[in-house]
Amino acid sequence: MTTPVLSLRQATLSFGSRTLWNNLNLEVQPGEFLAVLGPNGTGKTSLLKTILGQQQLSSGTIEFLGGPVAQGSRRIGYIPQQKLLDEGTPLRARDLVAFGVNGNRWGLPINSRAVRRQVDGILESVGATDYADVPVATLSGGEQQRIRVGQSIAGNPSLLLCDEPLISLDLHNQRQVSELIDAQRKALNTAVVFVTHDVNPILEMVDRVLYLAGGRFRVGTPDEVLRSEVLSYMYDTPVEVIRSRGRIVVLGAPEGYGVHDHLEHHVGVAT
Repeated sequence: MTTPVLSLRQATLSFGSRTLWNNLNLEVQPGEFLAVLGPNGTGKTSLLKTILGQQQLSSGTIEFLGGPVAQGSRRIGYIPQQKLLDEGTPLRARDLVAFGVNGNRWGLPINSRAVRRQVDGILESVGATDYADVPVATLSGGEQQRIRVGQSIAGNPSLLLCDEPLISLDLHNQRQVSELIDAQRKALNTAVVFVTHDVNPILEMVDRVLYLAGGRFRVGTPDEVLRSEVLSYMYDTPVEVIRSRGRIVVLGAPEGYGVHDHLEHHVGVAT
């Protein structure tokens, strides 16, 4: 049997008296695309921090490739939320990707001919060759995220963590960045854990969903989890899920429950 890339068993994460999730059992297989959904404050980013070894579980276990998680693992790639660099930052696109190749070494990175060839290959794979020598701060949001995808796959990771990488991107760039991540997943057989507030741009790519809400969780295919009865239970209030033209639309709950604000961002709500 194939060893899961990621395994959580009876995993619980609490802060004081508040439990984000309790007794979470989850295995992510090589090449699998897992979407992590849920409103703010339910522990989505905390889950990524736990996988990165930056946050300890309150109880239970977590394993990466059959062993303990550790900070700074080269086998885990990470794509952060979209954050534009300050104007005037001299860092070029190829410099940022090069950090993904040799940035874990002590001292200033030395880009040998072999490293430069590797960087050129990565830039080509993410469609960024034309602006390889352009300062990253001058690139558009979509172009910058392409570079960050390149940086994240530079170490041929077994697991790629994506922390809402589509935020602030228009629909065209959301689609392009999503397809780029999916293409790299298939090329490298890399497992993807993708935190997002809107599942629609990646819906065709997703194998399973981990849904976090109200201290509860559900794991399954999009068709199994993104259903009216499931979300109504998760939020403890009536929620209707409609599929229309390949998109998921959620009709939310009565005003005052705080569900409208959450749902319209992470699933695509019509009110």
